[in-house]
Amino acid sequence: MLRRWLKANALLAPTGIWLGFFLIAPLVVVVEFSFATRNTGVARAVLPWTTQAYLTALDPAFLPIFGRTLLYAGATTVACLLLGFPLAWFIARHGGRYRTALLAAVLIPFWSSYLARIYAWKALLDGEGLVNTVLGWVGLDRDGGFLLTHGAVILGLTYGFLPFMVLPLYVACERFDVRLMEASYDLGHGRVSTFFRVVLPGVLSGVLAGSLLVLVPAAGDFVTPKLLGGVEQSTFGSVIDDQFRGGNNWPLGSAMAVLLLVLVVFVLVLRGRRGEDVL
Repeated sequence: MLRRWLKANALLAPTGIWLGFFLIAPLVVVVEFSFATRNTGVARAVLPWTTQAYLTALDPAFLPIFGRTLLYAGATTVACLLLGFPLAWFIARHGGRYRTALLAAVLIPFWSSYLARIYAWKALLDGEGLVNTVLGWVGLDRDGGFLLTHGAVILGLTYGFLPFMVLPLYVACERFDVRLMEASYDLGHGRVSTFFRVVLPGVLSGVLAGSLLVLVPAAGDFVTPKLLGGVEQSTFGSVIDDQFRGGNNWPLGSAMAVLLLVLVVFVLVLRGRRGEDVL
């Protein structure tokens, strides 16, 4: 028994060392910085230890930014679900021999830089960009374009994280037994009733897994709000980035990062164990 335990732990040792150095240790440093005192010198977080950074981060002045972050993350998750479910269902049930090619097409955006893609959206949504020009043909254009708006941020986040929703949904849809739908039709249920009573509960694990994979990174994203939203659409992630760079306030940035991490852990706890089989 002891030999088996040692062998199992020896196999896990490289992974444990990797996680310790590159996950646990940086997290400990961030938590330590969050209780430090701000210093504008070379050492940007010094003693004495204090909770002032957390008091500042929890100031009501930051509540609109926190609420905006949750709004963007929630709207992005819903948009990805509405777009990703039909696509995942089609690939799983009607993709046939082209299923692999369709999945590869979903993953193609990952072959290029995320930053470059967001810059491309910035050009498209500008006042003289393609989107505003095309909409101008039917009188739906907007002065100044759609850049620096809430919709631009949600569009960019949805575009960036849509594959994270499609892949777990695809797995759940592929595992779904279509005979349950046939049985529901035979019992007199229509398409809408069958969807909500049979299909949705059958793929709920994929919905939960995909929602988690989209919600968490969308809440922490700072590139998209900065480039597509600007100052008026700043989120918790962009404020954290500002504190570490231009603001030179590492304790406040660390405290905000810890609070965002607590929010993510809270979401994980709410999710429970559902969805783990497709992650």
